[in-house]
Amino acid sequence: MSSAVSAIERFSRYQSDDAQSVGSVHCPVRDVLDCIGDKWSMLIIMTLATRPQRFSQLHRAIRDISKRMLTQTLRDLERDGLITRHVFPTKPPSVEYCLSPLGQSLLDPMAALIDWADRCYSDIHAARVRFDRATSDVPRQMLSPM
Repeated sequence: MSSAVSAIERFSRYQSDDAQSVGSVHCPVRDVLDCIGDKWSMLIIMTLATRPQRFSQLHRAIRDISKRMLTQTLRDLERDGLITRHVFPTKPPSVEYCLSPLGQSLLDPMAALIDWADRCYSDIHAARVRFDRATSDVPRQMLSPM
């Protein structure tokens, strides 16, 4: 059995436990994906993969992120143990962010996703174009789920 099938089966067990529960069920997969599944977290992790960076360097590297969102995402990644924050005792104090060992361990799975995205982007783009063409003539109410 492939490792992908094995992982999907483990996730399916969490999902079926969740569906049968009245209360909330702890699903480690969903919990971790909530942490790293947004675009800002992934972009920050990829940017820190090359070297430690200061806040302003990160902000310049990820041009379309607001300072507020960068601050919040850095805090979330630090809370999850994926990055570390080092304050240097200078005047004014300078802060540098870098990947923790746990964050480093995320780079190989991210590299696989990056490779997949590079290979499949043209197929995804073509599917979007086909979908948009097919739905542009369909009235909106017919597209909504009932």
